[in-house]
Parts: sequence; C-alpha cells; structure tokens
Amino acid sequence: MKLANKHAQLPGKLLMVGFGCVGQGVLPLLLRHFNIQPQQIQIVATSDNGAAIARAAGVAFIQQQLTRDNYRNVLEPLLGRDDFMLNLSVDVCSLALIELCHQRDALYLDASIEPWAGGYTDSSQPASQRTNYALREAVLAYGRAAGPGPTALVTQGANPGLVSVFVKQALLDVARENGIAVDKPASHTDWARLARRLGIQTIHIAERDTQTTAQRKQRGEFVNTWSVAGFISEALQPAELGWGSHERHWPADGARHAAGCDAALYLNRPGAATRVRSWTPLAGAYQGLLITHSESISIADHLTLKENGVVAYRPTVHYAYHPCDDALLSLHEMAGKNWQPQCNWRIIRDEIASGMDELGVLLMGNDKGVYWFGSRLTIEQARQLAPYNNATSMQVAAGILGGMVWALNNPRAGVVEPDDLDHEIVLEIARPYLGEVKGVFGEWTPLRGRGQLFSEELDNDDSWQFKNIRVS
Repeated sequence: MKLANKHAQLPGKLLMVGFGCVGQGVLPLLLRHFNIQPQQIQIVATSDNGAAIARAAGVAFIQQQLTRDNYRNVLEPLLGRDDFMLNLSVDVCSLALIELCHQRDALYLDASIEPWAGGYTDSSQPASQRTNYALREAVLAYGRAAGPGPTALVTQGANPGLVSVFVKQALLDVARENGIAVDKPASHTDWARLARRLGIQTIHIAERDTQTTAQRKQRGEFVNTWSVAGFISEALQPAELGWGSHERHWPADGARHAAGCDAALYLNRPGAATRVRSWTPLAGAYQGLLITHSESISIADHLTLKENGVVAYRPTVHYAYHPCDDALLSLHEMAGKNWQPQCNWRIIRDEIASGMDELGVLLMGNDKGVYWFGSRLTIEQARQLAPYNNATSMQVAAGILGGMVWALNNPRAGVVEPDDLDHEIVLEIARPYLGEVKGVFGEWTPLRGRGQLFSEELDNDDSWQFKNIRVS
C-alpha cells in the first residue's frame, strides 16, 4: 500500500485519549492521510497543554482527567460502533479502555500498556506485578477470553511497535547477506526457525538520542524529548528482558514469573539503574539503560521454539537506551534523590538545536557480525515532515500511522501485538516518516577492549552472554 494523501478510510469517528507530545505530533498525520474531517475527531486529555493546537485544527478538545471511577461516564457518550480510539495517555488503564472498546464495538490502538495512576510504583505490590510482563499477560488473557471482535492493537508506537517490524526485516536482510534464499515466514514459528538458523542469540533495541538545546538542563529539572511522566514511570519499573536459551549465567538479582509465557525475567532493581553495553552504527559502542519495554517480552516470546514442550531456542531481547544527554543527567539527579522526581519538567521540541534519534534493532550471533537495522531521523528532517514534532515523536507517530492502517484493513482481529502484523505493510506506511532507514553490519562485540585496565569476570567462550553485556 503506497502512502498518499487520504489513503485510508475511517468508518466512524476518532477519539484520542491523551494529547501530549506524541498526540500533538500524530494529529497532522491523521488529518493528512485519513478520510476524516476535523469535526469527526475528539480529544480527551488531562492537561490543556496542546489545546490550542487541537482547536487551530478544528478538533474538539475536552480537558478531563480520567480515573477508574469516571472514565466510562466520560468516554461512553463519545464512542460508538466502528469508531476508533487512539489511546496515547499515561496513568489511564489500557485494559479498561480495551474492554470498553470491545463492548462498544470500536477499534483501539495504544503505544504502551498502562495501569491506573501509581500502578508502576505501588510498593504494596511485589516487583513481579509492577512489570510490563504482568500488564501484557493481563491484556493477552483478556483477548483470549473475549475472542474475535474489534481490533485492539496494543503497544504500537516506535518502541514498542516499529521495532518488532525492524526485527523481521533485519532477519530477512541477514538471511539474504548469508546467501540463504527464504520466503517471508508465514508464522511466528517460521520466524523463530529463521532466527535460529541464522544463529541470532541476542537482540537489542539499540537507541541513541543526540537531540540537544542551547538551554541545558537546570538543577531540579527533568528534561526529555518525549513524555517525562511516561519515562519516569518505566524507568522505575523493574528491569526486564527476554531470557535466551543460550544463557548460562543466571543473574543474582533475577527472578522468573510464576505464570504466563515464561519468556522473560525481571531484575530486582529499576531499569534506570541497570546499564548494558550496546552498539549503533553512528554512535558506535555505548552504555545504555535496560529500561523495561513490552517488546523485550513479546519479541522473545514470538521467537521461541519448543520441542516436546521444552524451549529449544529463544534469543535474549532487551532495550539498550541512551536517551538525550539532558534526560540521562535528569535520571542521574533523580537517582541521587532516591528516585524522587524533580519538581520541574520540560519536554524539548521547538527549542532543539541539533541532533537525531538513531533507533533500531541490533541482531547478534550471526557469523557476518552484528546487524543493526532501523531509523536515523534528524531534528531537521522531522520538522520538514510534519509540525509539532521532534525526531523521537516523529518515529512514534510513524509507528502509530502504520498500525492504524493495518487495523483499519483488519478490523476484526481482536487483541493483537506488533509481532502479529504484516511487517511489510507497516514499514511501507511508516517509512516516509523515518528519515534514513538503514541496515549496517558491524564487528562490535561486548568483549572488545575489555580487561585492559582492570580484570573482569567474563565469559570469553560466548560473547553474547548477558553477563558480558551487563554493566551494572
């Protein structure tokens, strides 16, 4: 499907829940590419930030904080059969909205699975219940119980979302470079068999954000290129990773879940305090944060092969995030305050002077070396593509656009994840908004240059052990 103006039809109204940096950035794309009039769109948001943008576009804006007590009364009158709910909120329970959409026979898409406010940091709950694993399992269980119905596409932004598409394309690229002729796999099992055949042991969502402004972070301020509230919430969740079948060194602070797919484990420490080694073509070797994301679990789950009920193959999968420099400084300051957030928050967009978001997936284990595939989008490119965006929000908006098109073409799919989609369709729709989409082989390993100044306990027999990748 070629991307062109008005390339998809919305059969009903569009209800946007949340209108932060991503919502503001995606609105111009919705008006550009869907057969929908501004009066068919309604926005419900906690803050009036962005209200002027909505009203300038002719879109109705309702300022209302949604809670577990009022969300039905607020949203039910705005949502009917064949309508589409685009949920870009924080602190609003995704599962509650999915259930509402199912009952109203409306389509649904979100960029992350959210609990009600405080759910990520509720100290009365054990760490295992504050994970994305637990949130995902609850949504998938609902989907199995509800059965066929209106499509509810969860976690379809950039990451999670587009990165699951990137993994599939990267696997096909690596196969081609190895001289392996392969048709596009038709099932999760076929994709897993291809990954095993290629020797893929570990997959990173490898991202380096270099966007910066002339006004640097001040003391007592949290600066980010996307939702500060969203970043703080996920930064304080336990670190999570899909756990590969090749791993032989169990982390001392690692724990498995008592139920579910068992494709992932969590560490008894926040992701913001867990550093890992990774690589991107432009940044080179870097240390990132093992921030929990749903794709770390879903990719590992969907690339699992079992033989006689026992896992025969699964890659280790996790995020290796180096946010913009001011965001990293913000986390460092917050850690020094025992994870108490700063009073002042600032999302940078119009004031960004330079930089890019280099976002991709890094496949490790193939004989030709590591392979990074993803998007390299500069701030200048983002501004040319659509208003109200920086490079980060533009990549998320691209994933949302691709996911919405897929959902509209598959309106009765029930609850689905990015890994369930036809990756070629989503990538074709998203690609014009991703800057340079590139695949690059590299010679990096986490063992390169190690042990020169100080001795380290390494596994030199297998570079791709998590033990070698983890820093702290």
